[in-house]
Amino acid sequence: MDFEKLKKMDNEFERIAATYEIFQENTRLSWSQAARVEFLTTVRYIEKYLEPGMKILDIGAGAGEYSIHFAKSNYEVHALELSEVNIRAFRKKLNSEMNLSLVQGNAIDLSMYGDASFDIVLLFGPLYHLSREEDRQKCISEAKRVLKDDGTLFFSFISNDMVILTEFKYRKNFFLEDTYDHDTFKVNDFPFVFFTLDQCRTMLKSADIKVMGEVASDGVSELMQDEVNALDEVSYAKYLDYHYYTCEKPEMLGRSNHLLFIGKK
Repeated sequence: MDFEKLKKMDNEFERIAATYEIFQENTRLSWSQAARVEFLTTVRYIEKYLEPGMKILDIGAGAGEYSIHFAKSNYEVHALELSEVNIRAFRKKLNSEMNLSLVQGNAIDLSMYGDASFDIVLLFGPLYHLSREEDRQKCISEAKRVLKDDGTLFFSFISNDMVILTEFKYRKNFFLEDTYDHDTFKVNDFPFVFFTLDQCRTMLKSADIKVMGEVASDGVSELMQDEVNALDEVSYAKYLDYHYYTCEKPEMLGRSNHLLFIGKK
């Protein structure tokens, strides 16, 4: 599978599933110290809302990084994933001691789950891919439906304005390319969908989500990955302390490849 074949696929959900034949989701959050920052930060914030006995739904669970983590922490976890490649990688990590259910399915159809079934709902991967606003709103609506009235929703987005800088790091001629609008600086939504901070806020407001927190979940870690990956254990811990100190600061939110939003009904 290559990018040209992806572009020719008319069915968006088939294209989403096929994307992970190219991208290695199984190691994305763990292959380096810099990559691990997003996972560590996200878990840190989820744990603030977790209590013993809570049920978690991981929508678009990828290769299971978050689901496995919380199942190992003795939570009941239900995971839904579209990509067969990711599901195969996910299943290799399962064991009989985990209270974890994994199903293949589409994030805009959660009919297999009842109303108000979960205390925590994670909606990460799907919002990286759904290009149509009506699909995004359906996805968020379904996540709300299965959430308990006092539950908490977590959303992840890819930040348009920071992606420009990280792409520039990898491709020195990026600003001469046609992969973004040269007037608005909107990056082309392929193979992922990118949003500005304000677009994320508007999307959640339209879905009647009460935003409880906004977090720069990986900050500048990808942009400075060589420096972060070279840190020894003590220095890396200090770097994480700095990242946690800055990741909710309004002036830092736009300088992150991934954004984490925390919401309530």
